[in-house]
Amino acid sequence: MALSLRQQHILTLIEDHQRVRVDDLAEQFSTTPQTIRKDLQRLAELHHIVRFHGGATVVGGVEYTTLSQRETVAFDQKQAIGAAVAGRVPMNCAIFLNAGSTTQHVAKMLSGHKQLKVITDNVDLASETRPYPGVEVVVPSGAVRRTDGAILGADAVDYIRQFRVDFAVIGAAAVSEDGAMLDYDLAEVQVCRAMMAGARHTILALDSGKFTRSAPVLLGDLRDVNTVVTDNGLPDWVKPLCASMDVDLIVAKTS
Repeated sequence: MALSLRQQHILTLIEDHQRVRVDDLAEQFSTTPQTIRKDLQRLAELHHIVRFHGGATVVGGVEYTTLSQRETVAFDQKQAIGAAVAGRVPMNCAIFLNAGSTTQHVAKMLSGHKQLKVITDNVDLASETRPYPGVEVVVPSGAVRRTDGAILGADAVDYIRQFRVDFAVIGAAAVSEDGAMLDYDLAEVQVCRAMMAGARHTILALDSGKFTRSAPVLLGDLRDVNTVVTDNGLPDWVKPLCASMDVDLIVAKTS
């Protein structure tokens, strides 16, 4: 069955804006939220979109865009977040450092740390931290993702599970209003979950734009982390959500 004209227009809006809300679409098309939900359900059944509570988003790809593309987005914010996270990591401890453009800035800020063991699932982060005199770098075996150097696969997950560390510093592609942490790649999510399970304290580091996006793979829930470090462009709902889930919220201010 072909898409209706309204469904085609809705799909174009989602592709252009990445994320839409039912109420906004109902107002724009002068129809009811129930009708819009049926349209979204049709688009989801055809695998054009991914639905979430109250709206829909584009279908996530198998791979992220390249790291060089992602690291230019919200650069100043990620730099400030990296400094704030590194400032919360003490000397003489062990950490997991998850692959990502924001965690790359965390890595850059660890150069002055002493007696620090970094277990990372990313060859680029390993190369970044390897020359630091006070840092020991450990990487698992596994397949290396071409776009950004992430190390994936069952061997990587099994290796990560052998460690118990002080901190896990992770990222996510998105966080929804119900507290779900989301990502694009199930293989990477499995590595990240192993990191969270093996850490005494988990820090989620992500720029505020991630709170306005979505992705198709469930990483976990905000209750699974201890601290969120982000920037000051947050939507209004983030602070009360973190408070309700007993999560420390650290806002890194950009200059």
